[in-house]
Amino acid sequence: MYKVKIFGAGSSGNHYTHACRTKGWETVLCDIDTEALKRTRKKIYPERYGRWDEGIRLINTNEDVESNYDIVILCTPPDTHIKLAKDILTECSSKILLIEKPLTTPELVGCEELLGLAKKKDTFVGVAYNQVLTEKTSASDEILQKGILGKPLTITSVYREHWRNMNAAHPWLSKPSDYYLGFIKRGGGVCNEHSHAISIWQHFSHVLNMGRIIEVSAMLDFVNEGQAHYDVISQINVKTEKDLIGTIAQDIVSHPSKKLLWIQGEQGYFEWHADWSDTKDALLYSDEQNNVQEMLFDKNRFGGIIDHAEDVLNGKVKKSPISLEKGLETMMVVAAAHLSHKLGRTVRIDYGSGFNLDAIK
Repeated sequence: MYKVKIFGAGSSGNHYTHACRTKGWETVLCDIDTEALKRTRKKIYPERYGRWDEGIRLINTNEDVESNYDIVILCTPPDTHIKLAKDILTECSSKILLIEKPLTTPELVGCEELLGLAKKKDTFVGVAYNQVLTEKTSASDEILQKGILGKPLTITSVYREHWRNMNAAHPWLSKPSDYYLGFIKRGGGVCNEHSHAISIWQHFSHVLNMGRIIEVSAMLDFVNEGQAHYDVISQINVKTEKDLIGTIAQDIVSHPSKKLLWIQGEQGYFEWHADWSDTKDALLYSDEQNNVQEMLFDKNRFGGIIDHAEDVLNGKVKKSPISLEKGLETMMVVAAAHLSHKLGRTVRIDYGSGFNLDAIK
């Protein structure tokens, strides 16, 4: 039985707790807010999963002195991730550290230090972009690697979901300015929060052997509410190392939501859909005979991440699609989008200069 510690008793913290308990793992959920722990026990967990699980240990973050965990998961606000991750790598002996997306803020402070520390430790560090590890994405990888589309021509990624859908998972909050979503400097705003769209675009670019995103041209729309300042619409045009051009669209104003990725090739097309229905995800694609194929999959966001963590622990993973480096690549595009909008021009990412703002010009 593995031992897991989860920081943050919000929505994602509860999801990861349930996924770990489904495997029978010893699970500790901690938070600095006593009310958040009470809310987990009395409301969030039993309402989502039918009943409270007495096997879960709820503790205040400051009261747990134990450091011997197999897996540590960070589900705290993005602006806390880098410091917490560095502290955990320094003080704990965990085999896996999973950091909920987005990794950090567009300022990229501390990213270089975190990567350097991670390379020195015998700990797998991953950024939990769960869409990359769903069953539909694994099936997509197998289909696309057969080359049925011919030469890739373009990729379009869309992640449009009104913030009220996220609020439904956080009923104790009433508006973006009540939590980090309303503050870009805390890792909020749509380009950060819906960076699934960037991550999955990058994933399929790698599957198609088209390389990393190196050029970004973006236009963002911002909202100011008192002290809150955040982007609600993000439109990004990108280009890869191998000259594949595509588009990434994100917003928190659209209802109903649209979460999809479309690849157009010389010989056909491929569509990847999250939330195809209330219970299913889907793939649609044209095969070698130009017949349209449709595949449906049960939704399993957080379970896929935990299954992957188990595979890492068991030595079954040689190259992870949610590695820290992949998460840093996503953050570079987020930061580049903000800089492109600010400067009003296309910017280039030089990965050879590291994961920092100086590498974006």
